[in-house]
Amino acid sequence: MRIFISIFVLYLACYSSRGYATVAPDFSYMTRSGAVQLSDLKGKVVYVDFWASWCKPCRQSFPWMNDMQHKYAEQGLVVVAVNLDTEPQLVTTFLQKIPANFPIVLDPEAEIAQRYDLIGMPSSYLVARDGSIRFSHKGFFNAKASAYEQQLVTLLHEKE
Repeated sequence: MRIFISIFVLYLACYSSRGYATVAPDFSYMTRSGAVQLSDLKGKVVYVDFWASWCKPCRQSFPWMNDMQHKYAEQGLVVVAVNLDTEPQLVTTFLQKIPANFPIVLDPEAEIAQRYDLIGMPSSYLVARDGSIRFSHKGFFNAKASAYEQQLVTLLHEKE
């Protein structure tokens, strides 16, 4: 009986940490082509990253996100980074030093962040093709970059 309970608890922990039933909160952002809703990206895998200019791990995550966007865009990956700085100049200065090859969404009032119950910086959410949040990360760790990539690949290989 004890083994059954342990297995059941482990199953629940895996199920809830992957967020199978959680639909990604919708938000809109501007691109060169016009306004886009996150929900418009259904059918793609979306990596939603929350960041700020003062966040030291964000300086490490941006090159990785650029690489992932370049490597997997044709397979359906879209990276979207949501910035929480209240001063636009801080965003500009950061991006001059560490460019982004993906859309940057400004959220100075933290309205989008509140929908995601953001706890720390950076935080990222991997949204599956069906619009559900399947994985989330608090922080960015270079030592875990291959695991993050494997999660992306897992979602990219799933059908909607």
